[in-house]
Amino acid sequence: MAEKSNKELLDELGVEAERNKNPTSSPRDERVVSGFEEIQRFVELKGRAPAHGEERDIFERLYATRLDQIRSKEECRNLVQGLDYQGLLNDASFVAESQAEYGSDEELLAELGVESPKEGDVTFLKHVKSRAEVRANEEVASRMPCKDFEIFKPIFDAVQEELKSGVREMRPFRDNADVRQGNLFILSGQKVYVAAIGEEFITDYDRKDSRLRVIYDNGTESDILLRSLQRALNKDESGRRITGKSLGSLFSSETNDEDFASGTIYVLRSRSDHPIIEENRDIIHKIGVTGGSVERRITNAKLDPTYLMADVEVVATYELYNINRSKLEHILHKFFDDAKLDIQINDRFGNPVIPKEWFLVPLFIIDNVVQKIREGNISDYSYDRGSAKLVLVSPE
Repeated sequence: MAEKSNKELLDELGVEAERNKNPTSSPRDERVVSGFEEIQRFVELKGRAPAHGEERDIFERLYATRLDQIRSKEECRNLVQGLDYQGLLNDASFVAESQAEYGSDEELLAELGVESPKEGDVTFLKHVKSRAEVRANEEVASRMPCKDFEIFKPIFDAVQEELKSGVREMRPFRDNADVRQGNLFILSGQKVYVAAIGEEFITDYDRKDSRLRVIYDNGTESDILLRSLQRALNKDESGRRITGKSLGSLFSSETNDEDFASGTIYVLRSRSDHPIIEENRDIIHKIGVTGGSVERRITNAKLDPTYLMADVEVVATYELYNINRSKLEHILHKFFDDAKLDIQINDRFGNPVIPKEWFLVPLFIIDNVVQKIREGNISDYSYDRGSAKLVLVSPE
């Protein structure tokens, strides 16, 4: 059979879908990537790669045949190589049928042993929107004039002034980071305010999603899906999260050659034989911030009541750049104030001392809090000591 043109090959390999940021991608490339992403979603849902076989449903066999085609064509492999986090391009162990060339959906169905359905048959699909079309509709949603924009305009005006003064900052949006009511973003050059989040539901791919009420600074609004907003922010190279007012210019999330390491968050665990410490050792931690060496700071821990008159071990550190150390330490200690350890010990002279900066907090919670600070949305949360969880608080 004669070699097909790139257009014919690309047309038959899939449907349009979302693609990683690449402004030079052609529609034909997008169709190849779309077909591959449909296969990836099948793998996420089923926990395995699609396989050939008459006992398989037509969609799985279609995905298996598409995967064969993508693997066999170098130009297609190159297009999706960077997306292949599941190793699909290298795993050919499940291929059970010979690869086949086909020029139309009817030929593919015939190759798979399925009779082409006729119009009027309940299985006949005259046209099914691709995931790209669905996603595009979701992401654009239905923008309309915001009838009560006078309520939201003062928010945008205040945010603009706070950005100028440094009270708020713009930070790159991290993949699939949290989107909460009251959050602010920059999307396609516009400020975006999440005014409301609807009831949570489960999508066709067993993922949680919600319908949002999103207000734009140009006086329009939309009912975009939460995951669609996340995707739009991920795709937009200039997409940013606007931090909460409480952080101000806490620290920069990006570094370059001119930046300097100006602080370290350190988390310590005590080796004290005090009964309270022994009983709760894994969840009692000292949290501090230093501009020097953590190891040098704890050299004489067993002589210092600050460290419970005992040696300590460093269980976690987080290096920071251009940090306001005192402000960050204040934020951390205030956040965990309700979980402060209430203990009294004697110093080496026998004087009673109540050490500070020790908290009843699991290490994974501290790690989550540092991440929330970096994302700029720590003000959306509080720590519930009883359940040992971060919980959402009312928006500003």
